[in-house]
Amino acid sequence: MGLTYKESGVDIDKGDRFVEAIKRKLPPKDQGNIGLFGGLFDISALGYQNPVLVASTDGIGTKLLVAKEAGRFDTIGIDLVAMCVNDIACCGAEPLFFLDYFAMGHLKPLEHKVIVEGIADGCKKTNCALIGGETAEMPDLYAEDDFDLAGFAVGVVDRKNIVDGTEVRVDQKIIGIASSGFHSNGYTLVRRIVKDAKLDLARPVAGLERNLGELLLEPTKLYSPLILHFIREFKVTGIAHITGGGFLDNIPRVLPPGVQAKIKKGSWPFPPLMKFLQEQGGVEEQEMYRVFNCGIGLIVIVNAGEADEVCHLAAAHGEKAYIIGSIKARSDGQPPIVID
Repeated sequence: MGLTYKESGVDIDKGDRFVEAIKRKLPPKDQGNIGLFGGLFDISALGYQNPVLVASTDGIGTKLLVAKEAGRFDTIGIDLVAMCVNDIACCGAEPLFFLDYFAMGHLKPLEHKVIVEGIADGCKKTNCALIGGETAEMPDLYAEDDFDLAGFAVGVVDRKNIVDGTEVRVDQKIIGIASSGFHSNGYTLVRRIVKDAKLDLARPVAGLERNLGELLLEPTKLYSPLILHFIREFKVTGIAHITGGGFLDNIPRVLPPGVQAKIKKGSWPFPPLMKFLQEQGGVEEQEMYRVFNCGIGLIVIVNAGEADEVCHLAAAHGEKAYIIGSIKARSDGQPPIVID
């Protein structure tokens, strides 16, 4: 008998069994799509008058390495969904469907199944159909225990309801919605701090009840359901997902020319874990605001008269919200964002 694919390092039968195991975890409405050559989604019954599709793709970066070092994989699937679905929701879009790309050196069904279960859970919580994906076993490209994840989300919004920042005006208020932790950004710096300070992922951080690994693997908040509530109830002029680039790079993305976001330090609680790692690594404050979300995973810009109501609605849905700043006029040469 000649050389086989399995002997080369790829077990097709194991991959087929893995797909079947994943399929059983999906809602019945999604199961019929899995196995076809393309994912199907019927938009005919959505009732949009002038629909615009909104798409996003992302991964979760070196947070994967923290999961690997901590031996815990049950949260990173949620991260993957959140990083994509939150982004499209910032344009006012309702998420429709999601696909994942999961590549690894060798497929480990028990370990990897919980990752896809997390993806399915994230999709369920955001009412986003999981209509397909790709599992690729590539031993010549990835080491034995290595893997990577990417996600792809598509949503829809009526053209008249697109949130793109063009209606942001002076004196509007900036609402910050609390993050659950580092979310999925800045982990190359986090891991460097952990390494240099010789911190143990299995030990608790002083003043915090959980161990460091668990804290660092807290999944990214799924903001899209809350965003949809906001845009149905209020005039939202700008939304920014605070991901890579932190405050300094993400908030200016939704500001039109001639305005400035003025953020007031101390108007929200700075997370103790971030403060701890900042001190351990000797990271300057400006770098923190450039790299991390600093406790605010999402900002929403609304008219001043609705700011308190927005915070109340967030609280009613179990989220913490703070008025963290306002929109000011900006002259030539001034930065688009000031934090003081």
